[in-house]
Amino acid sequence: MGLFDRLRGEDHPRVAFVGIDGVPFSLLEKHPAEFPNFAALADEGSAGAIDSIVPPESSACWPALTTGVNPGETGVYGFQDREVGSYDTYVPMGQDVQAPRIWDRLDEAGREATVMNVPVTFPPQRNVQRMVSGFLSPGVDKAAHPDELRDYLQSIEYAIDVNAKLGHKEDKSDFVEDAHETIETRFEAFSHYLQQDDWDLFFGVFMTTDRVNHFLFKDYERDGENKEAFMDFYRTVDDYVGRIREMLPDDVTLVVASDHGFTSLDYEVHCNAWLEEEGWLSFEDDDHDDLTDIAEESRAYSLIPGRFYINLEGREPRGSVPEAEYEAVRAELKSALESLEGPEGDEVCERVVEKEDAFRGEHDDIAPDLVAIPNHGFDLKSGFKSHDDVFDVGPRNGMHSFDNATLFVDDPSASIADADLFDIAPTILDLMDVDYGRTDFDGGSLVTSK
Repeated sequence: MGLFDRLRGEDHPRVAFVGIDGVPFSLLEKHPAEFPNFAALADEGSAGAIDSIVPPESSACWPALTTGVNPGETGVYGFQDREVGSYDTYVPMGQDVQAPRIWDRLDEAGREATVMNVPVTFPPQRNVQRMVSGFLSPGVDKAAHPDELRDYLQSIEYAIDVNAKLGHKEDKSDFVEDAHETIETRFEAFSHYLQQDDWDLFFGVFMTTDRVNHFLFKDYERDGENKEAFMDFYRTVDDYVGRIREMLPDDVTLVVASDHGFTSLDYEVHCNAWLEEEGWLSFEDDDHDDLTDIAEESRAYSLIPGRFYINLEGREPRGSVPEAEYEAVRAELKSALESLEGPEGDEVCERVVEKEDAFRGEHDDIAPDLVAIPNHGFDLKSGFKSHDDVFDVGPRNGMHSFDNATLFVDDPSASIADADLFDIAPTILDLMDVDYGRTDFDGGSLVTSK
């Protein structure tokens, strides 16, 4: 029992959640000697690969993981979303998440949460004990609440994110050094507040793992020159997770998870360039740089990652496809995507999902009509500036995957087989003995014995 429990006279079970953004389970499972703390967590608790969501993109995944519901309920579909009834787009932030997060439910139950570095949480909420927002936030001065948290983070030179631009350089040394510095201060901050022991839920995310994967993952999978730098970084991650586990009081269950998997990237696929090449999309002028330049005769357009929209009459401002033709046009586009091949003749799409099969809820009015889940190696981009080639190679050599996300629960009773991202929120609440409606989530608890 932690000090805070003794002081307040309560005996509620607690949870510490550690996010390892974009870490594939197979990476950790294949190297037990390299990553002994993850191996111990698997041996003594429960562990396995889980599925992500459609689409497997961090800006959509973290709202889904922290609410337990799909983008039709959260209202966040990706890094860039479309305004209702407009071609204007925006970058979703914390206030755009329309479903209650885990910590919102705890607040209603009179429980405290410390939330650190979770993507898509800016501006920091005032109904939690303390919060520093994560990915896409401005500096710590605006992303941390209360002032005590802000002042402490500034004192240790805490950074919201790694400098990803360094990863674009051919020599990755500066990038790797920055990644280590970023995750070191992240661990320092996590440790500081974990040991204050005044929370019911600690929820912190290491996002630097995703950044390292984007620029070094192919080196790991295919024995590239930066493989040892990659493995050394993950030895550090393993050490930090092990040290966090050791410092937790007995009344706390550790949960470690990633929001999606990762794999090697061979080709970036410029989806709007492909649509333009195939006659689905045209622009009003040659100097186009966003959706607002779409010509009226266009039948479809794309947003990352792999989201496709029919230019529907009555829904889009210059919609060209009549409602009566919607199903036929969508089926035609789906078939074209399913037939799309890469430069070596490999199928680009593992499957193409219709929106009714992925999204349900009150905020599905901006849902894509189709989502393409790519085969490993093909990273689906969009972009509105002209690209000479549909298939291209950029500075990144790793990409997200729908499969092979990670989940560890330091409880041997958890059943992780066939689990997905939506199961994490109800599992955490069950571990904490917090009541919720059984129809509140798109997933279910993995610890049904609780």
